[in-house]
Amino acid sequence: MLDCDHPFLPEHWANPAGHKREKPRDVGLTMVIDKGVGLTAFRDLLEMASPFLDIYKLGFGTAALYSKELLQQKLSLAARHGLHIMPGGTFFEIARRHSSVKEYMDTIKSVGFNAVEISDGTFPLCPEERRRAIAAGIEAGLVVYSEVGKKAADYRTELSELLQTLQADLDAGASHVIVEARESGTVGIFDKHGCADDRFILEIARAAGPQASRLIWEAPKKEQQVLLLRALGSGVNLGNVSCMDVLSVETLRRGLRGDTAAFMEAGRANACE
Repeated sequence: MLDCDHPFLPEHWANPAGHKREKPRDVGLTMVIDKGVGLTAFRDLLEMASPFLDIYKLGFGTAALYSKELLQQKLSLAARHGLHIMPGGTFFEIARRHSSVKEYMDTIKSVGFNAVEISDGTFPLCPEERRRAIAAGIEAGLVVYSEVGKKAADYRTELSELLQTLQADLDAGASHVIVEARESGTVGIFDKHGCADDRFILEIARAAGPQASRLIWEAPKKEQQVLLLRALGSGVNLGNVSCMDVLSVETLRRGLRGDTAAFMEAGRANACE
């Protein structure tokens, strides 16, 4: 597996923002959404970019369409490269309507997943059901990522709902809470055009306090990633990143791209004063 540090370039070239990026990380997480990447492309991605990604999601219910052999090969490769890999939250929502939550957790664990996403974006969960689902995931030996928000096109994040869910899910044992934006980036904190108000983002972060570091913001578009990085810094957790954009996101974090270079340099200069 590749080292996070570049083998021959000076550190101040490879990481001009000066932020530590070693794995395993608690902040600055990058979560990828896989909508149907083949094994060869997956292997190439991990060989090139595994130091820069942390969570790998087989989007929606795509895990159900894999052959057992192919699925287990992807799961094995992910584990070898130190990733948390999980099925999409929609798969959880559908599975629990046809079987028990415990059966779902035990099954995905036995197949080789090491993480699970718990959501209710399509089929609602009451708070007690949500708490029990998180507990079941932990009992099965999975890292639990929960999600707050709905998939309806007109859904917009409400501060009180987000804060209440964040607190309840973390108290129940979730590792992080994902802020829903879908793979389109057009719900949640984003409008139908994929735009967001950075003042609202800062309001959420201030209200969440130290727990803001446990939020993963779905942001599939470059402009959204730039907005969140400029608002919350290089340690912000980003989700629903395309497989093809892992290195691009890392350059944004490090200030190796024009969109964030000056901002990250200024931040480093201020930190040194």
